[in-house]
Order: sequence, then C-alpha cells, then structure tokens
Amino acid sequence: MCSKKYFNSRLVLVAMLCCVFCSVLHAQKQADKPLFRDPVYDGAADPVVIWNAKAKKWYMLYTNRRANVEGLDGVTWVHGTRIGIATSTDGANWQYLGTANINYRPVANYTHWAPDVVEHNGVYHMFLTYVPGVFADWRHPRSIIHCTSNDLLNWNFVDTLPLASERCIDASVYQLPDGSWRMWYNNEMDKKSIYYADSKDLYHWESKGKVIGDRGCEGPKVFRFENKYWMIVDFWKGMAIYSSDDLLSWKKQQQPVLDTAGHGAFDQAYGGHADVLVNNGKAWLFYFTHPAKTIGATNVDSMAARKSLIQLTELKLENGMLVCNRDTPAFISLQKPFAKKRNKK
Repeated sequence: MCSKKYFNSRLVLVAMLCCVFCSVLHAQKQADKPLFRDPVYDGAADPVVIWNAKAKKWYMLYTNRRANVEGLDGVTWVHGTRIGIATSTDGANWQYLGTANINYRPVANYTHWAPDVVEHNGVYHMFLTYVPGVFADWRHPRSIIHCTSNDLLNWNFVDTLPLASERCIDASVYQLPDGSWRMWYNNEMDKKSIYYADSKDLYHWESKGKVIGDRGCEGPKVFRFENKYWMIVDFWKGMAIYSSDDLLSWKKQQQPVLDTAGHGAFDQAYGGHADVLVNNGKAWLFYFTHPAKTIGATNVDSMAARKSLIQLTELKLENGMLVCNRDTPAFISLQKPFAKKRNKK
C-alpha cells in the first residue's frame, strides 16, 4: 500500500504535468482562415516563410498578383508584380508590411515572382523569378536571379543564374549534408519538368539536369521531415509529393494533397504553390488558393477568379505518406529557430 507521502508526490507530479500541458495549449493559437489576404491587390500567392532575426518576427514574402486591377488583358495581371511582405510573431496572425525593395530594375516595367529565401552566416539569400517586362501571354523569357539582404526588406542584386534554359522559374534552395547547396526549379522549356543545380557557396551555380519529368508541374519545395527528404510540387490540381533518401532520386507518393475541396472559409479550390516550414517538430504547409475557382467552377476567367490568398494546414506522416486535412483548424505557435554556428571564412 502506497504511503501518504508517495501518494502526495504523485499528485504534485500530475499537477505539474497538467500545468505544462495547459501552458503549451495556451501558447498555441488558432490560425486565421484564410491566413492572409493582400490588402492592395488581393493577389497573394507563392509564399515563403522565414525568421527575421533583426525584427524578431516571422516574415512571409510572396508574389502579389494585380488581381483586382481592371482593364488588364490576357495574363497582364499576373505580370508587373512586386514581392509583398507580411509579418507575424506566432504564425497564426499575419499583418501586411509592404513590398520588398529589390535593387534590380533593368527595364521600366518588370515582374517579380515566387521568391525563395534562405539564411546563411547572417545573410539572407533570395532566389527570385524575374521577367523582363509585362506581357499578355506566357511566351517570354524569365530567369532566376540571386539577391542578398541583411533585413529581408532591402535586396541587392548579385547575379543571374546560368540554368537549363531561358525560361526557368520557381527556385527552391536547400543545404545538403556536406554544407553545399542544391536548387530545384521549373524548366518551362522541357514540358515544365523539375531540374536542379548545385553550388558550394550560394554564389556560383552549376546546372545539372532533370529530376522530375513524369508530369508538368511547378513550384517545387524541398524539406526534411521525419527522417526523410520530401519535395512538394504544384500540378494545378493539388500538390504532388515525392520522397528521397539522397536528394537525387525521388519517388512519387501515390496520393497528392489539396486535390479535393475543403469546407473552410475561402478554401474550396485546389491548393497551389506552397512553402513548407518545419518548426518544433511539425510541418506547416503554407499554400495559396483562388477562392472563386472552386473545383468544378466555370468562371475561371472572371475578375473574381483572379483573386488569391494564403491558407495554412499541417502536414502529418501516416503510413509512410504525407497527408493533411485542410478542414482541421491549425493551432500554431512558431518557435524562434536555434542559432546556427557560423562557418569560418
């Protein structure tokens, strides 16, 4: 029979554990749904989320299509875009900050799309799709450029990357286990296949070849979660998922995600071009939708259908596959990343 002292100690331990559990739940907030809408053009898409060490906030950089501007013919509304920025302290609530000051304007009317941003040795590196003009169709050059920043607001142009063709978009950059870097991107000239390039220092890149070509897709995002590498891509009817053990050979997951309509606010369309942020053991999927382009809708060319916004859901590993339930409320509390040891020069 347990002594009274032992019994009381167990009660104290249980109470302490309950307090810890409740404090964790209290720290998590239910994310807004939709998560974010751009207040200027209402065309937020292609997000990337990164910690700003100087501002001590999370920054979301995104393509901001001119979705609410009338009188734009063809796909002109998708061009002439500047990269928007929103900020958050926890990942649940986001506020519009403004647009990124990117110091690369070789022509008067230019287009910026789909940034990917990594931090290394205290410097932020952006790999950005650049289009030299504002066009009514898709038949024009586009390239991926490299810019650097100390604050995620002001960016200095470094170089244009020598990639596989004159129409390359949608960079995703990841540091390899040996400390070098790999970029995956969409080569539009090869049936919108996913190609890759390697760099030892983020400044000098060597184009390698194709890694995914079983179907046209764009917006690759590579990340590590649950002891495996993953790539998620936008195939325009949801997000396809591939896995890898070596970051070279990729196996396609049978079941995509975000390929069926959700029931939450403004979330009945396919999910597209996403970022995945692995934080505190969880994988958060930041994706965009065109809320008026509900699955099966016929008004895909309307002004309303141009508008897009950012949504959030959690990816989970079940039976060896990544899955998500976009209807489940996202309770999130992003944690500040651990400081990385800087490499000696």
